[in-house]
Amino acid sequence: MTSLVSVVSSSRARLFACFLRLGSQQASPLQLHTGASLAAKSHYEVLVLGGGSGGISMAARMKRKVGAENVAIVEPSETHFYQPIWTLVGAGAKPLSSSGRPTANVIPSGVEWIKARVVDLNPDKNCIHTDDDKKISYKYLIIALGIQLDYEKIKGLPEGFAHPKIGSNYSVRTVEKTWKALQDFKEGNAIFTFPNTPVKCAGAPQKIMYLSEAYFRKTGKRPKANIIFNTSLGAIFGVKKYADALQKIIQERTLTVNYKQNLIEVRADKQEAVFENLDKPGETQVISYEMLHVTPPMSSPDVLKTSPVADAAGWVDLDKDTLQHKRYPNVFGIGDCTNLPTSKTAAAVAAQSGVLDRTISLIMKNQTPVKKYDGYTSCPLVTGYNRVILAEFNYNSEPLETFPFDQSKERLSMYLMKADMMPFLYWNLMLRGYWGGPAFLRKLFHLGKS
Repeated sequence: MTSLVSVVSSSRARLFACFLRLGSQQASPLQLHTGASLAAKSHYEVLVLGGGSGGISMAARMKRKVGAENVAIVEPSETHFYQPIWTLVGAGAKPLSSSGRPTANVIPSGVEWIKARVVDLNPDKNCIHTDDDKKISYKYLIIALGIQLDYEKIKGLPEGFAHPKIGSNYSVRTVEKTWKALQDFKEGNAIFTFPNTPVKCAGAPQKIMYLSEAYFRKTGKRPKANIIFNTSLGAIFGVKKYADALQKIIQERTLTVNYKQNLIEVRADKQEAVFENLDKPGETQVISYEMLHVTPPMSSPDVLKTSPVADAAGWVDLDKDTLQHKRYPNVFGIGDCTNLPTSKTAAAVAAQSGVLDRTISLIMKNQTPVKKYDGYTSCPLVTGYNRVILAEFNYNSEPLETFPFDQSKERLSMYLMKADMMPFLYWNLMLRGYWGGPAFLRKLFHLGKS
């Protein structure tokens, strides 16, 4: 995959990136885990479901509390991906290979890796069942199963991805197709979609739009490109401060945004996308495309939807302050699979991990949790190949900014943090259980104010 880094990065950016890569290479290995044990136990003090960012982070933290031999992770995947970087992969600014590492290399040393898929949860009996017919019991359960991509809910997908001109930054199998579609663009509509469901990283569907527009400008194709963002939402962003900044960019770059438009069908052989008007159910519009980026509908994993731990919508039903389950006191949740009323991002998971660590520690001592999660989440809104608006906010959609400057402005420094610093923090601190978000930096920069 041809990279745009050399084209769009300043010398400062290249120097910064080299420094971070050097630091990553010199850092000691995350652990020495070599694979799933052949002699896995049937009971663990702490059982973690899911080997994504939340699961690995919490396993590392629990290892320090109860010992590695008393912690297990249930995860079927052989590869662990840092998915936030896929925005840049889809725009040709990062190679896909930079986003993944073997799961065996990120599971904390000594922690049991149960390489299987969860098929049933029975919190009344403190046990789960896996797809290899194993029953595993626990004293404490942490659910970190992430979110499910439902491409098949759009007629014509996922089989439509076999055709050119269409991609999606949300899957390892389709993210490079976005970059290919971007490179192959000649003239016509470039369409970007946002579904009528909760999604992870809600800013990503429009980030690739801004990057595509920047690419068209750099390659001389912008006059021939009609860029359209069709979103099922009624606003460009949920926090007014950042929405105002984005609206200004949309106007300056002559981008078309259509609200309450939900993608329901892709006719990839004809290069046509069909949208339903959510304000007028049943009313549809067919738009031809030269490039289409699909953000799929998403939902709670199927195993959770019918589980006793789920709420009516299928998400893990948590106390939003402590992350403890509302009905099962020895069950906890973190990340995208929960019903916490905040954006589903890696930054949110980092902040949640610190709170959940404290919650479980007190529960283990038969004490009442006191530390509260404020809903902190972050969305680095990539608006070009060297610019980012760093949106940070809480449960109330109020800005909760870390730095002592206006983060609603596009900045090179924030792009470098997104492209290089955040992956470094993820692999070297967060997955080791040492990064609980930037709250301490916020207090430092704002003279002790939260």
